[in-house]
Amino acid sequence: MTKQKITKKTTMGEIMDLDPELGDELALEGMFCAGCPMARRETIEEGAFVHGIDPDELVEKLNNKLNKINNTESEEE
Repeated sequence: MTKQKITKKTTMGEIMDLDPELGDELALEGMFCAGCPMARRETIEEGAFVHGIDPDELVEKLNNKLNKINNTESEEE
């Protein structure tokens, strides 16, 4: 499995395509982007700005969540 890395330039659509569980992490931050069709083309940086969230902190949280998801999948194989 190829390890993906989320950056501030990653779009919401790309995040949701990586793993829908990442939408839960966005929701915890008050970003309910998973259900918004317009958000698919918005970057993490743009979305964070609109919601008053530090994009660097959000990227770190999303990458931590993605690493946990990937580690769980590796253990199941």
